[in-house]
Amino acid sequence: MTEYRIDDLALAADTTTRNIRGYQDRGLIPRPVRRGRVAIYNDEHLTRLRVISDLLARGFTMSHIADFFTRMQTGDDIAESLGLRELVSEPWSQTATDTVGAAELHSILNTSDPKLIAKVQRLGLIEPIGDDDPPKQYLITDVESVDAYSRLMKIGIPLPYILEMQASLDADMDRAARTLISGGRRAITEGRFDGWIPATGAESDWATTFLSALRSTGRVAAHNSLYRALDRELARQLDDYLAVARERRDHAAADQHGAGGDTTGGDTTGRDTTA
Repeated sequence: MTEYRIDDLALAADTTTRNIRGYQDRGLIPRPVRRGRVAIYNDEHLTRLRVISDLLARGFTMSHIADFFTRMQTGDDIAESLGLRELVSEPWSQTATDTVGAAELHSILNTSDPKLIAKVQRLGLIEPIGDDDPPKQYLITDVESVDAYSRLMKIGIPLPYILEMQASLDADMDRAARTLISGGRRAITEGRFDGWIPATGAESDWATTFLSALRSTGRVAAHNSLYRALDRELARQLDDYLAVARERRDHAAADQHGAGGDTTGGDTTGRDTTA
């Protein structure tokens, strides 16, 4: 391990001896080893100083940095102290929401059936507001989807059928999300290990950039993959639907022809066969 006097350490860390002493007094770096009247520092001190410089450049305060090192030593949630927790927990969904009264919600969904309302809530499309029982207000968490389903109901598609379709779609999307996030998890630990946590400002910046890119790429890739899948499945099922329609038409024509051939009950030549 390399040893440094304070002037050499300041030069290697691109800081000042005054800063080093200040960080030392704050407990941000360990005390040096004393050899007589000379203070000896090592690579651990240099690494700490570089981390401090990186975090200061990113806008962290000295209090934040002290908290960061404390978390590192105690094994607490370092991601939170680096600001990663906020990024990871930020909802991907950015759908419009709206607050409506119970009567308006019943009108939108064309039902006041408590069981159906509860199912809509379980699917995450609405949330009751307040402690009233039954609720007097609801938060529609996905206005666009609820409006689309309302239009389907107006042309005769029943709500129970729509909710079953939504439940199946949610299950499929859970599998797609697992694929995407698991792939991101493997990528972020490539060449490292599962459970890796950034230990420096540079590593934190990389992880933050990666997670932001995963969000934007995931949205685009998931949407476009879904649209391509919809095109393929629509074409496949349209061909199948038309094939069934042709088969039913051919059967109907054959049945009609057979029934028409039996209507005369005898000779079909048109000749008079009476004696």
